[in-house]
Amino acid sequence: MDVILLERVEKLGQMGDVVSVKPGYARNFLLPRGKALRANKANRTRFETERAQLEARNLEMRGEAEAVHIKLDGEAVIVIRQASESGQLYGSVATRDVASALTELGFTLERQQVDMQRPIKTLGMHEVLIRLHPEVTSTVTVNVARTQDEAERQARGEDVTIDRTDEEEEAALLAEEVFEDAELAAALDDADTEDGAEADEADKD
Repeated sequence: MDVILLERVEKLGQMGDVVSVKPGYARNFLLPRGKALRANKANRTRFETERAQLEARNLEMRGEAEAVHIKLDGEAVIVIRQASESGQLYGSVATRDVASALTELGFTLERQQVDMQRPIKTLGMHEVLIRLHPEVTSTVTVNVARTQDEAERQARGEDVTIDRTDEEEEAALLAEEVFEDAELAAALDDADTEDGAEADEADKD
């Protein structure tokens, strides 16, 4: 489907460009969000008539986005989540969570403006892009931790995931050996008991 772009769309083109896109992408994203018009004769005429207004509006919105960018770029938010000792989250941090955390800091954002290729599933410091305008993008840091204390440690560059030391590894191996020995001893005791019972039965016969 051919559409006329009403604003810059990444990987597609600039305002006024006529581009070919998949029908579903146009119907579900570009058209309902006012980012494009169907490229027919009537809409081409409409665009040329309204072009000056669209360009003026775009400049205004870009200026507003740049003002927010000055405050937002480089900002950090903390998201508390439960996770395993290795740092794997029991769940994930999605665009909605990041938008909500930034809103609590006073920024008005929609989750669609949070540009994440996939949800965050590990503890740590994660850089996330925020698209304030087609031409203005900010970067924020999402500090995912199990507690506020861990978040502060991560912000200082510490690794909060638990890695076994050599001593801990040896202790774990020793514990496993003791457990295996105990299991073996229990199995031998059971075998001796069964043999004794069989011997008693034989004596009775």
